[in-house]
Amino acid sequence: MSVSMMSGRAGRSRRRSGPASPARRGQAVKGWLYVSPTAVFVAVLFVVPLLLVVRMSLSRWPLLTGDQGFNAPDNYTKVLDNRFFADSVVFTVKYTVLATVLLIALGLGLALLVQESSRWKGLLRASFLIPSALGLASASLLFYVLYSPIAGPAADLMANFGWTFLGSPNAALFSTVFLIVWRFAGFYMLLMLVGLQGIPSELYEAARIDGASRWQTFRRITLPLLRPTLALTTIMCVTGSLLAFEQFYILTKGGPDNSTITVVQLIYIMAFQGQNDLGVAAALSVIALIALVVINAVQLRAFHNPDEK
Repeated sequence: MSVSMMSGRAGRSRRRSGPASPARRGQAVKGWLYVSPTAVFVAVLFVVPLLLVVRMSLSRWPLLTGDQGFNAPDNYTKVLDNRFFADSVVFTVKYTVLATVLLIALGLGLALLVQESSRWKGLLRASFLIPSALGLASASLLFYVLYSPIAGPAADLMANFGWTFLGSPNAALFSTVFLIVWRFAGFYMLLMLVGLQGIPSELYEAARIDGASRWQTFRRITLPLLRPTLALTTIMCVTGSLLAFEQFYILTKGGPDNSTITVVQLIYIMAFQGQNDLGVAAALSVIALIALVVINAVQLRAFHNPDEK
């Protein structure tokens, strides 16, 4: 390489590493101005509350009156010693597994059903998606009336068999899962449908020419190419199920016999009922946050495709 070429490259390198031009500085300032509202929003509504919760979890923090002060790790010890803690974790995991499997399977099944072109395709999509427009609290109140042993439409029929929708732990669990599946199946169908429509139709045509069956096409083409959508829907479903609160608070109030208390319900009970101790509730909130981060990391690792860079 000649000396002139080396000197020319060195000169260009010095120009690139030199002070930024006024135009570039102006673009950087505009970029920070565009980002600043979101940064302030995240800082005020996420970072600051998170730091406050961590501080509360390490301190005595009664709900109404009492002395505040550093007492770590007493709050975390009280969480582990709580008589409902282990049961709430087991129940939340059981509910999460059941709801996730049903929602993902039904969402994918409905998406495959409405993907095919037919005269009823639009009607079916709208029918499955309509329940998603209803708020979860409103849907829970609706099902609370439907499940009522007094005013519910199936009250007399259930009374003849001596069975109620919310009268036993298993009945309460399955009745609540039915509500969640009814409410969210259409939403997950929509997500799955978007993923299915992103798969090139040429792959299916080539598979049909090669004589592949529907099951082989589904297993060899649809599932592998649907991996990103499955990862997204699974993470959303697992996270939402682990944070379940409204449906159980409205339908079961944690009953019968405290058998349907979720982790988030236990946080509410610790903070505003019984103990009235925000410090212990904050400690359980931190434990739940760490568990969610770990679970989501494991899910991302499980769905990661090693062939993708």
